[in-house]
Amino acid sequence: MESTNREPSEKALAESVSSEKLDESLNFNISDDTPQPDGPTATKSEDGRSKEGTDGQSVTTPKFLTRVNLNANSGATDVEANEQRTITTKLFPITNLDQGIIGWDSQDDPENPQNFAMSQKWGLLALMTAMTFISPLASSAFSPAVSYVAVDLHEDNQTVLSLGVSIFLLGYTVGPLVLAPMSEIYGRRIVLSCANWFLVLWQIGCALAPNIETLIICRMFAGMGGAGCLTLGAGLIADLFPIEQRGLATALWSCGPLIGPVVGPIAGGFMGETIGWRWIFWMVMIAAGLVSFGIEVLNRETYAIVLIRRKTEHLSKELGRSDLRSAYETSVERASLSLTMKRGLKRPIVLLLRSPMVLLLSLYVAVVYGLLYLFFTTIAIVFESQYGFSTGLSGLAFLGIGLGFVIGLILYGVTNDRVVLKLTVRNGGKYEPEMRLPAMIAFSSLLPISFFWYGWSVEKNAHWIVPIIGMAPYGIGMMGVFLPVQTYIIDAYSRYAASGNASLTTIRSLIGAVLPLAGPQLFKALGLGWGNSLLGFIALAFLPVPIFFSRYGQRIREKFPVNLDG
Repeated sequence: MESTNREPSEKALAESVSSEKLDESLNFNISDDTPQPDGPTATKSEDGRSKEGTDGQSVTTPKFLTRVNLNANSGATDVEANEQRTITTKLFPITNLDQGIIGWDSQDDPENPQNFAMSQKWGLLALMTAMTFISPLASSAFSPAVSYVAVDLHEDNQTVLSLGVSIFLLGYTVGPLVLAPMSEIYGRRIVLSCANWFLVLWQIGCALAPNIETLIICRMFAGMGGAGCLTLGAGLIADLFPIEQRGLATALWSCGPLIGPVVGPIAGGFMGETIGWRWIFWMVMIAAGLVSFGIEVLNRETYAIVLIRRKTEHLSKELGRSDLRSAYETSVERASLSLTMKRGLKRPIVLLLRSPMVLLLSLYVAVVYGLLYLFFTTIAIVFESQYGFSTGLSGLAFLGIGLGFVIGLILYGVTNDRVVLKLTVRNGGKYEPEMRLPAMIAFSSLLPISFFWYGWSVEKNAHWIVPIIGMAPYGIGMMGVFLPVQTYIIDAYSRYAASGNASLTTIRSLIGAVLPLAGPQLFKALGLGWGNSLLGFIALAFLPVPIFFSRYGQRIREKFPVNLDG
């Protein structure tokens, strides 16, 4: 694009806003009754000098600042009575036509997703949570009906039948690598909509499949579409919610990927036994279609970068100014579409390769997730052959771990945001994403218990309720590992939260798809007692990992910064 005499310099852009710094901005109030400034406010920058800022007007300082009060009654022991302390946080970038910078009209701009009504935010999150429940449910609901599929489709190869179940998770592996960067280029709304309807349509193919090969292919593509809600939910939370609300928001959204695989076998077992295995896919199609329609009607674009880019393009045409730039752009020259696509598609891989924290956390969660699916490989067989459960009733054995998920969800949702706020106060008002991780230490200690409890109770033929109860600690512990990592990724990489979550989902789904294939041979060789004990010892060996993350995570993240714009 040809430059004009109104073309802003890189210095002017840097003075107005640094999009890289905006990624790290803290946009939250500690005290709920603390008002946002609506006039000139004096704040102090890091060098201690006062700055003047005017809400709704141009801000030429590189820091968008506001004061947030920490009162003595906040529960922090280091705050003296009646003492007012402040946290300096950055505000949203404001439009400055003189410098050619386009941002929000004011700090209270209703078009800014962070300013959406609470009912709209939580309503949209509720629909997203429903979709993240249906998609993983679709991944596991098919598993108890495999024996019926084998008869109807004349397939007796157990490896092929197992692939029909796990191939859905391979779709989860591929989908995020495309969907996350596409949402950061074209916006959340259009990508989420396409992914949801992609899942719905491929359920029809599964329901009508004339042979096992067609079923496997349709399941893989359905998994790719089903990855949309799992991948983009993290970005949606970063778009809509300030930091002090993200723990609860993440807990609600993340219950789907954990509870869905538990409810799936229960529903699938009864449907396969009563109305036929094909109706599993028809019911998933109906449920996913209804939720997708609801999202279609109520959803709005939430990604700030895309919204301001569209606003910039609109004003450029309306005012006849080719010099206008989005406040979120990092340079004067606009990247070409091909370069933007290239950068976007490689972001999840870049995060895995260049951020040790993202890689290590992804691997840790993947191991915990993979052990869960190894757990699942024996449940239906044990309760049908050893305890005489029917195919439908065998799914009820998953209720033990489901109860654990619910307990873990409640414990994390109620406590995490409060703990983070207290840690922020103790840290002098400075929030660090690693403050989410200490919760993992206590929760992860519950993981090994279930393997020993479940394994030896079924080995010794204890009453059927004993192994079911024994699964609950794993559910509690897994929720306390999964949720802090999800929230950490959202907080540490807010601008590219979808790509960060794609890295997490890809590794988790890959190991979750492959590891269970080793289950039959493992338990055949060692038996249920020692086979599950081996898994318990593996879980024990990983107990120091959360301590390492909590103690050294910030140092590792700061030592290996990742440039996701280049």
